[in-house]
Amino acid sequence: MIDRDLALLYHVETKVLIQAVKRNVKRFPLDFMFQLNEQESESMRSQSVTAYLRSQSVTSSHGGRRYLPYAFSEQGVAMLSSILNSERAILVNIQIIRTFIKLKEFLATNKQLREKIESMERKYDKKLKEVFDVLKKLLIQEEKPRKKMGFML
Repeated sequence: MIDRDLALLYHVETKVLIQAVKRNVKRFPLDFMFQLNEQESESMRSQSVTAYLRSQSVTSSHGGRRYLPYAFSEQGVAMLSSILNSERAILVNIQIIRTFIKLKEFLATNKQLREKIESMERKYDKKLKEVFDVLKKLLIQEEKPRKKMGFML
């Protein structure tokens, strides 16, 4: 999740969230949090509404963000509850963790479903191939020129 989105959920300014993280930087290794590079940030900006970004971001006097956004993994989001010690932070964290769990369950279920469908396709493709082979043979037989019947001039 991106820093500004988390700040909205926690009802704090983005700069407050980042300051808290920087004061506790040892709690956020690279697999918990990382800063987007310029290309990633630009790609994200182009997918968002500019006015929304301006209203939610830390801006400098010349406009725009003063730093590239930070992204937090599931573990990083969990770690935020230990540094943002408010009732809101605790409730939001619980909800975010539950969402991550549901997402993992959904992905696992979809993977199992996809694998089952692929298994069925492999199983029935052989049988369908046999049916199509028989149909092709019948079509080839029908393509042979027929002897004309009836009165001929």
